[in-house]
Amino acid sequence: MKKKEQALILEQTMLAKDIYSIWFQTDMASEVVPGQFICVYPNNDSTLLPRPISVCEVDAANQKLRIVYRIAGAGTREFAAYNTGDYLWILGPLGNGFPLEEASGKRAMLIGGGIGIPPMVETAKQLTGETIVVAGYRDELFLDRELSANGSFYAATDSGAHGTKGTVMDAIANNHLQADIIFACGPMPMLVAIKEYAAKHQIKAYLSLEERMACGVGACLGCVCKTKEVDHHSHVHNARICTEGPVFEATEVEI
Repeated sequence: MKKKEQALILEQTMLAKDIYSIWFQTDMASEVVPGQFICVYPNNDSTLLPRPISVCEVDAANQKLRIVYRIAGAGTREFAAYNTGDYLWILGPLGNGFPLEEASGKRAMLIGGGIGIPPMVETAKQLTGETIVVAGYRDELFLDRELSANGSFYAATDSGAHGTKGTVMDAIANNHLQADIIFACGPMPMLVAIKEYAAKHQIKAYLSLEERMACGVGACLGCVCKTKEVDHHSHVHNARICTEGPVFEATEVEI
């Protein structure tokens, strides 16, 4: 059940250039499914709309929830200025998550690109079988330690500073990686390539779509994507990423 609350910041750290991590104190942690997101509200009235940010990690026993975000504008720049002991309004948990039960007994490949890497941390932690993680970066690595602890980790960087030079698809090819199921999150060109790869190799893939959102709760229809089936809400071939998504089976969406 989603709720809005003022959450205490337990810790904020910079992981890489413009990449920050916040641990919140919130009982939402016991309800989050890997792949879901929360909306974080700026306190500055000039940046009114909430920012949707994927859940990176949870510690349900201690009621702690972690997000990792990139400074992309005024709202996220404001978040980066807060410290331990400060409060931010958050709404969540929102959207659906990855169907981890479908990975039971299978080799799962988790693919994250850029700020689509953080949700792979909790996903990898909760998978029980063989897990391969492929992460694509511009240059500087982040969350590689957490990902390496929960799977076989492979990196791709634009500069070639770490791992394979190129894209996540290059890293998959260069390392001869194979999987029975794919969970992915990242920029649209990456997801398009993964959808094509999964279809070619007959692998079931679940894609978490990144999109700008205004409300985060399905009211504004500002984050729709084209779908194979007719949406029961709008009665056309689309779905709201914030409610029916952000995770979709790859064959369900047209990207």
